[in-house]
Amino acid sequence: MLAWSFVFMLTIIIHTTDSLTYALRLGGLRARRIGLALTVAGMLLLVSRTSNMAQGPLLGGMVDQAKAAIRAGGANVRLELYMHGVLLAATVGTMIAIILYPTVVRMSARWIVHLEHTGSIPALVRHLMVHNRWKHAGYYMKRPTGSMLTSLLRGAIPQRLITLNMTVTAIYTTGVVSALYASFLWPAQGTAMSMSSGLINGMATVLLTLLIDPRLAVLSEKTLRGELPLNRMNSMYGWMIISRLGGTLLAQLLLVPLAFWLGWIMG
Repeated sequence: MLAWSFVFMLTIIIHTTDSLTYALRLGGLRARRIGLALTVAGMLLLVSRTSNMAQGPLLGGMVDQAKAAIRAGGANVRLELYMHGVLLAATVGTMIAIILYPTVVRMSARWIVHLEHTGSIPALVRHLMVHNRWKHAGYYMKRPTGSMLTSLLRGAIPQRLITLNMTVTAIYTTGVVSALYASFLWPAQGTAMSMSSGLINGMATVLLTLLIDPRLAVLSEKTLRGELPLNRMNSMYGWMIISRLGGTLLAQLLLVPLAFWLGWIMG
């Protein structure tokens, strides 16, 4: 149970930091320094990847314990329930990111300007650690409001991009979890199953690389050149993080089917 609690918390951290990269990109557009924004986003993704490195062995250990319990006495191990709990943590993490989103957008524009002056990430971190730098932090804090959602619904809704991002998020969220659950269902092929998450995540990578990232890059460049209003990107990134939340919910429905799909492929 303790291991599962750690996995739950790490999953929250992973999805909170991943989702907040949208806020950093938007902050970069507002500061008209998109390249520096991607650098700061990379720092945030480092937190996510480090948490992911710790999460994987813990999650694999839970599966091994469930297999050992079955071999020992045929106990009714509700591993599927725990796996759904991990996906729930992804939803919680994304919801936390949505709450923090307006604040991080406003703060990130300042961080990016500071990065330009300091010249490196370590220097930026030292700069931000000075107590006096945070005395006006309350000015940048902002909570989501109903008017924000209303403004999203009032504008053009990028339905195709929302659907794609939701699909990609759902696949990424459940890819490793489904592979580990498949290794539990087919223990004789456990190693092959646990290493087969790439078969699932590969589909998401293709969609992300070919259809989502280029579209966002094109819109960002047009915004920087003044061909599109900044409000258009405000709306776009708002829909991206909302569709990411929807993707974590969709992942709950994909967990078991994708595990059986791997069983069919590897069988």
